[in-house]
Amino acid sequence: MKLRIKTLLAQLARLACLAAACGAAVTALPAFAQDPPACRAVHFADIGWTDITSTTALASTVFEGLGYQPVTTVASVPISFAGLKSKQLDVSLGYWWPVQEKAIAPFVESKSIEVLQPPNLTGAKATFAVPTYAYDAGLKTFADIAKHRDQLDGKIYGIEPGSSANAAIQKMIATNKFGLGGVKLIESSEAGMLVSVERAIRDKKWVVFLGWEPHPMNIQIDMKYLTGSEGVFGPNDGEARVYTLTSPDYLSRCPNAGKLVSNLRFSTQLENVVMQSVMNKEKPADAAKAYLKKNPQVLDAWLAGVKTYDGKDGLPAVKAYLGL
Repeated sequence: MKLRIKTLLAQLARLACLAAACGAAVTALPAFAQDPPACRAVHFADIGWTDITSTTALASTVFEGLGYQPVTTVASVPISFAGLKSKQLDVSLGYWWPVQEKAIAPFVESKSIEVLQPPNLTGAKATFAVPTYAYDAGLKTFADIAKHRDQLDGKIYGIEPGSSANAAIQKMIATNKFGLGGVKLIESSEAGMLVSVERAIRDKKWVVFLGWEPHPMNIQIDMKYLTGSEGVFGPNDGEARVYTLTSPDYLSRCPNAGKLVSNLRFSTQLENVVMQSVMNKEKPADAAKAYLKKNPQVLDAWLAGVKTYDGKDGLPAVKAYLGL
């Protein structure tokens, strides 16, 4: 009897050792951060600007390839901020600095919206531009505008009445800054302004207009931006940056989706191209897929360290989804 008890105890001890060894082996296995079911639907805010519509479509296409279910809600800037704060929205790719800096300040101070660093787009700008032939002939700075007043027919072309950019131009004229007193600001829609500019270029006339990037005009028009603005349209001659926003704790709640969101970087040229397709009435999703098929190299950085929703390697999965 005692022998059988000793044998049983020995067997139990061996089983305990095996269990401990197996447990150690399990914990030693590499693990991936699989997102919980609540993270499968990625809720994007689209503030209705063509550049943000384009980048949101690009990000959504990649998420679809990973097995997620992206959902886009078109919302104004204030509503998008409120949606991120309440966690009804997860991500916005459209915080333009410095234009939206004052509007977002209360949300940043209360830590109810997270601004990811670095920006998802650098090199953006909004300032005066001219055709390249006028630039090459000497119209290179804000101070040069007054020197060529006659060639410009005493006009500067802006955008819609009431815009902050037009207000800055009117202030320059009213205060005779750069000698622009008496110059006439031509206000119209974005489309109307571009029609006027393209007509002037066809006739080889000189024209100064409000230009910005990203925008298809940078592809369609042979143009140059003026320097020496002295901060009229913001620091560094109208420089702008675009940041990604997330709802509070999104990166920790949805680490894999958050990794992709954190990796996203765009270029002005990329956005110019996709925006051109969207503005030519192509569906944003189709424009995004077409761009990624032609430029799959951008996926390498975006998908570094990113898995599919079910834990597989992200890059080959997205390439397969795109038919690459």
